[in-house]
Amino acid sequence: MLLVFLTLLGVIALVALVGFFMLRKGPEMIQGQAEVTEYRVSSKVPGRIRELRVREGDRVNAGDTLAILEAPDVQAKLEQALAAEAAAQAQNEKAHKGARQEQIKAAYEMWQQAKAGVEVAEKSYTRIRNLHEQGVIPAQKLDEITAQRDAAVATEKAAKAQYDMAVNGAQREDKMAAAATVERARGAVAEVASYLKETYLIAQTAGEVSEIFPALGELVGTGAPIMNIAILDDMWTTFNVREDLLGDLPMGAEFEAFVPALDHRTVRLKVYYLKDLGTYAAWKATKTTGQFDLKTFEVRALPVEKIEGLRPGMSVIIRK
Repeated sequence: MLLVFLTLLGVIALVALVGFFMLRKGPEMIQGQAEVTEYRVSSKVPGRIRELRVREGDRVNAGDTLAILEAPDVQAKLEQALAAEAAAQAQNEKAHKGARQEQIKAAYEMWQQAKAGVEVAEKSYTRIRNLHEQGVIPAQKLDEITAQRDAAVATEKAAKAQYDMAVNGAQREDKMAAAATVERARGAVAEVASYLKETYLIAQTAGEVSEIFPALGELVGTGAPIMNIAILDDMWTTFNVREDLLGDLPMGAEFEAFVPALDHRTVRLKVYYLKDLGTYAAWKATKTTGQFDLKTFEVRALPVEKIEGLRPGMSVIIRK
């Protein structure tokens, strides 16, 4: 019985010792991950994917052509705008150039004819007036020839005005209106040309193609995302931290973490963003009786030095 009792006591002691080492609280681990800034490439005009010049994973530079859309309706509108511009330009040239040479010559001949009529009317008026002064012609005849002379003078003035108008061309206001029409047509051409330029999707910043949404030949709408570009030079890490663990992570603090994917390489990070995740985030009670709850905060940190090989989504671990 003594042997059994000692054996049982030894087993209990061994279980207690194993339980002590296995159940004691280990170091606190906070797991986060690497994130990267991305921007979406999209177009202002709807169209069909005619060509994709990159694949997922390709590195691109600012100004590289990523994809080309096919938009025949925009091309048709450009041709209409160009035709309207040509018509407006023709009207503007006509307004500045004035009448044709044939019209000017015809107006000149009419003026000369009217001048000849004035000379004949003046001679007739002089003769009739002399005869009237001699008492040969009655006053009625003098009045008639005077009216004819005045009519001839008025006709000559009207012909002269028609000739001047033909030579001078359109009025200043008409010329200004024609020039404004040309500028409006040019603006319409520039607007449609800008839409046509949007069919070529250009990389705005250097980065890596992380995801392409449509396939070749698919239709895309206005503003629909075509692909995502990850700016690998703008990478940070993010952690969800309980507020009782925030003591060592204030704004601007530097701390060390390790990256399992990079052979547990130790990296140094600096906190630049700190914000609570709100009431919808997971809380954890400090005691089973639940005296108060601990909120969760999002902590973002930038690498103090560039970390070679770090990719978006890799785990970053803080050991407390």
